[in-house]
Amino acid sequence: MEKLLDQFSYGLFFWQLIILVVLIVLLAKFAWKPILSALEAREDGIRDAIASAENARKEMQALQADNQRILQEARSERDAMLKEAREMKEKMIADAKNEAQAEGLKMINQAKAAIENEKNVAMAELKSHVSSLSLSIAEKLLKEELANKDSQTKLVEKMLGEVKLN
Repeated sequence: MEKLLDQFSYGLFFWQLIILVVLIVLLAKFAWKPILSALEAREDGIRDAIASAENARKEMQALQADNQRILQEARSERDAMLKEAREMKEKMIADAKNEAQAEGLKMINQAKAAIENEKNVAMAELKSHVSSLSLSIAEKLLKEELANKDSQTKLVEKMLGEVKLN
């Protein structure tokens, strides 16, 4: 430091001071405004980016809230549809059971009626057959008994005896 003070020259100092002042004036005139405007532009860009990010965050939150609401509505609608489908299924099953029972009872009643009709027809046929057999047997017996005269007389006397008793 002492060496610097010993070698100090006023002429050199003066020229260095003039160059410094000229450099400051030139920088102030030509470089300072573009640098400041670039800094301001960058500052504005950063500010706009921050505002855009904030808006995007708010929109994202709004979209998430809408998505949650829509999802909740969809779930409730799905639950309602499932409940309605279950109720329809149960109603259809109950209706089918009732219809099947009614159809079954109808078929059973028809079968019973058909069986009763067949039974009556069979009974009438059986009675007809039995009566024709009885007549045939009676006819054969009477022919055989009435073939001789003694039998005829005994049969007439027997019938007369029965008439008196009654």
